[in-house]
Parts: sequence; structure tokens; C-alpha cells
Amino acid sequence: MEKYLVPASESTEKPKYVRRPRWKRSLVELNGRFDPSYRHQLSTLIIQSYSEIGLFPHRYHVNGEPCPTHAEWFMNSGRNDNSSAVNRQGVSSLEFDSKGVYLASVTKSGCLTVHDFDNIQASRLVEDETKQVMHLATHQQLDVVRWNLANQDEIACTSMKSSEVHIFDIGYISHEPIEILRKRPSITVHGFNVQKGFSDIAFSSENNSRLFASDSSGTINIWDRRLSDLPCLQLKTNSSGSLNSIRLTADNEIIYGANKQGTIYMWDLRGGRSHTTFTNHKEEYLFPLITVKLAHELEKISHLKAQSNIVPKEIHSIDFDPSCPYQLAFHLDDGWSGVLDINKLQVTHIHCPPPAWLDESNGFTNLTHLRRPCWLHTNSVYVVGSSSSNGIYLLDFYPDSTSPCHVDYNEESANQATKQHKQNRFLPLSESVTACVAHPLNNTILAATKASSLIVISQSKVSC
Repeated sequence: MEKYLVPASESTEKPKYVRRPRWKRSLVELNGRFDPSYRHQLSTLIIQSYSEIGLFPHRYHVNGEPCPTHAEWFMNSGRNDNSSAVNRQGVSSLEFDSKGVYLASVTKSGCLTVHDFDNIQASRLVEDETKQVMHLATHQQLDVVRWNLANQDEIACTSMKSSEVHIFDIGYISHEPIEILRKRPSITVHGFNVQKGFSDIAFSSENNSRLFASDSSGTINIWDRRLSDLPCLQLKTNSSGSLNSIRLTADNEIIYGANKQGTIYMWDLRGGRSHTTFTNHKEEYLFPLITVKLAHELEKISHLKAQSNIVPKEIHSIDFDPSCPYQLAFHLDDGWSGVLDINKLQVTHIHCPPPAWLDESNGFTNLTHLRRPCWLHTNSVYVVGSSSSNGIYLLDFYPDSTSPCHVDYNEESANQATKQHKQNRFLPLSESVTACVAHPLNNTILAATKASSLIVISQSKVSC
């Protein structure tokens, strides 16, 4: 037995204590919560796990005949030019209800469709259109669709070419909306009514009757549906350019809007200093409390200014990070994306993909579509459709300097601290993407395309 024994060291030095890293999984089991750094490390694995699962073309019918979107696609299939007929194609907006049971989408050709998500998830080839909750041909261009957060039976949709917001109830299968909200007509010096369309819609999560809609003249119209079909309040800007995107904070007290000139506005709906200027007998005007010009904030990023010519650019979309409410993401017309910290009013993250003109096969981008990205509901991952090729970017916008998109990111120090290389990912897809939305429970991504299809993007399942 003596040969198996190790003789004791004659040295008087105490053996060195080797500190081993704590097992992170056991910490989750003991504490019942994820450490933020551990959650960030998991986001890298999540980004790499997504792949295209299925593609569903919009080949549906109304009364036995091809619907307008189907007919438009059939007539223009194979055409790659920039004609107005081709530009009328595509899904312009889509959104899940709060539980992820139904998916609403609208097309440039005028189709409003409510899909049963289980029907899409179960099939990888063709969606069974007999199981659709609703499919209406409105025979007018549609650019945005939103669920009523306080009443999930109601859907609102409108267009840049319409001065009306149509509200449908999915419980009543009817081609006619249950309610139509109208904009107050404006009169020019020549005495003509100028009809401006709407670019985005927002619902209050607390008030079933409160609806917001931004228009192409730089105004947010607010309706109280109990009082009138005309706005009871208007939020004004100092510009006549279109407000492309609006977002309410979670407490419904502040609303943000972004316009074509590259400016983000903030209104305090509780009043305060923003309740200024004038009120007439019919409606009240509310002016912005804070104005942020993105070009000025981007110029403060020294290494970005050294490589690029910073000029004001059109903002296509803004959206709040569900897992970090002070992060307001923005997406620009040239494909750039970033984050504005609304507490500090500073740009903290930026992603600048290759410009569209580098891709010779792509030609000019289709400027008739406002790209609408989305957040995953966890891990601060931003999903953006590419402006130059068929695919999406999965961007790590984690709210500290370990994010590869952070303006203060140091790759060497970040990798040494986490022992893991973090990076964004470009995921090639079958078609060019116009809008994205993430399922509120399992983060499955639905991407809408210029060819009016829906692409399901999810984590691939591997058998053990």
C-alpha cells in the first residue's frame, strides 16, 4: 500500500488555495434569478440559434377569387424593376396580440389578415387559409396595424394615403369597420381641404377609448372615442415633416415620436411645461417638452464621426426595449440602427451595416416601405431587416459597454472579462424583409417581406 501513498512535502509553505469560479447554473437554482452578466452571455447563444423555419406566401382568396395582394403578386412576379406596380407589393406592418395567440398583418395592396399563430407554427409549407381568423380586402393601401392593448378583440389600421383610422372587431367577421376615426380637415390659403395620411398608431394600455395616430404633417392626433370621431387633442412639432413612428411609455404618461428629418420628440401627456401656447374652442394643442436631433448626438461619437459624414437622416422606426425601459431603439433609412438612452439623452449603441449601393444586384432600395424592426422580449436583442440584401440582423444592444454595439466597447477587455466573444449576426433569408415582430412568450420571429410573404424564424430543434 505504501507505493500508492504520496509522501508529505518537507516544505513549510502552505499549499496555495486555488479559487474556482462559482457554477453559475447552481446560482440560478439557489437565488431564483439570472445574474445580468450570465443573461448577456446566454444572448450570444440565442442569437446564433435562430434559423429560417418556414415561408408562407400570401396566396389567399376572397370569395373564391385571388385576393388583391395575391393578384398583385401574380401580375408582378419576376419583375425586379422599381415601377409603382412593384412598389405596391409587400407586407407593410404586422403585430402579435399580447398573448401571442393571433398575428395581424396588412399589405400595401389592402389586405388585412389575422392569422392563428398555431396554424402557422404547425405547418412549414402552406398556411390553411380556412383557419384564418379574418382576411379582409379593404381595396385601399394599408401601412400600419395595431392591436388595442386594453381590448384585444379590436384592431386598428390606416394608411399614409388615408385620413381615417379604421377599427375592426375580430369577433364580427364583417368587411365594414365597427368605427372610423377621422382627422380634422386643414384649410390652406387657397381654401382647399388638405387630407394628410397617418403613418403610425398607438393605443393606451389603460384606457380602452384612447387612441394616438401620427400623420404626414408632423402632428399626433389623440381621440377619445367616447366623445367624438374627431381628435380631442393634437401634439404639434416645429416641423411639417411626417412623423413616421410613435411609442408610448409603459405607464402611458409620455409619448415619443420620430420624423423624416431625423428628430425625436417627447411629449408629457400629464401636462407641465409642455402645455403651452394656445387652445381654441374645439381642440387643444400640446407642444413637445424635449427635442433630440439624432445627427447632433451621433456627431459626439468621435470614432464614428472620423469614418462617416454625419447628416440628418430619416427615422423609420423607434421602439422601447421590453427588458430595459430606458433604451429607445431607432432605425434610419440608410440601414443604421442604434439606441438612445432617454435618461441621459445620449446615443449609447450604434450599428452601421454596409450601404445598399455596395450590393450591385440590389439596385436602389424600395423607399415606399418604412422598415419596422422589433426587440426580442428578453436579452436586449434588436432584430432589423437588411436594407441591402435578403436577411435580418440580430443585434446585441445589451445596456452596458460589453455589448459589441456600445459606443465605448473595447473588444479585448470585454472578451477577457467574459471569456466569450460577443458579436452580432446576419441571418440570410429567402426574401427581402420590410418588418419584424417577436412572439411575446417564446421569441419566435415573424418577418414580413416585399413579396408579401411571412417568414418564420425560430430556434432550430435538434433531436438528442
